[in-house]
Parts: sequence; C-alpha cells; structure tokens
Amino acid sequence: QVQLVESGGEPVQAGGSLRLSCAASGYTSSISTMNWFRQAPGKEREGVACIVSLSGRTYYADSVKGRFTISQEKLKNKMYLQMNSLKPEDTAMYYCAADFGGDCFSPVAQDYWGQGTQVTVSS
Repeated sequence: QVQLVESGGEPVQAGGSLRLSCAASGYTSSISTMNWFRQAPGKEREGVACIVSLSGRTYYADSVKGRFTISQEKLKNKMYLQMNSLKPEDTAMYYCAADFGGDCFSPVAQDYWGQGTQVTVSS
C-alpha cells in the first residue's frame, strides 16, 4: 500500500554534507512515523532518525544528534535527511522506512522499506 523510493546518496568527503530524500506513494495517510535507518557491512541495521508524521516531532540516535536533521513535506509525500559534518563512520546503506504503528528505531516494526541509498564518506 506504500512505496518508498530513496535518492541522494553519493560519495562525499569527511566534513561534507548530503541530503537524502524519500518519496512515498500509495496509502501514505496510514503512516504514523517515518524512519531513517542505516546498515554498514558486518553491522546490525540501526535507527538514525525518526519523525512522527502527525506532529512533526523528531528523534535522533546519539551518534548523529546535532549533525543530522529529519524533515517531511507531507503534502508532497516526501521525507528528507539532511546530513552535515559527515564522518567516515557514517558510511552505510541508508534506508527510509514507514511504520503504521508509530514506532521509532525498531527495524522489525517498520511496515515498508525503501531500496536503500549508499552513503560513502572518505577521510
């Protein structure tokens, strides 16, 4: 019922910035929270940022607080992750996800996933 398409990932030098985008289509009114997750090779998928669709309240992993900003344009069915002051440890495949149940930072609770977009930060 919901399709998510990510874009914006590309190689970038440490200290640089990127903005990831996630375009949603389908029954988007059912979405309670939107999440960004990331997964590096050999590591578990981890939550990066979350936004409550109705209120706009945001949550962040400690590792990205002060550097990343999640936002949404609900009328356009788009969600973004602005990433500043990027570090090599930010290198990962980044996924957007939509949850009907209102969960943040729980990969198993997410109902729909994007295809992922690769972010590679070089030192």
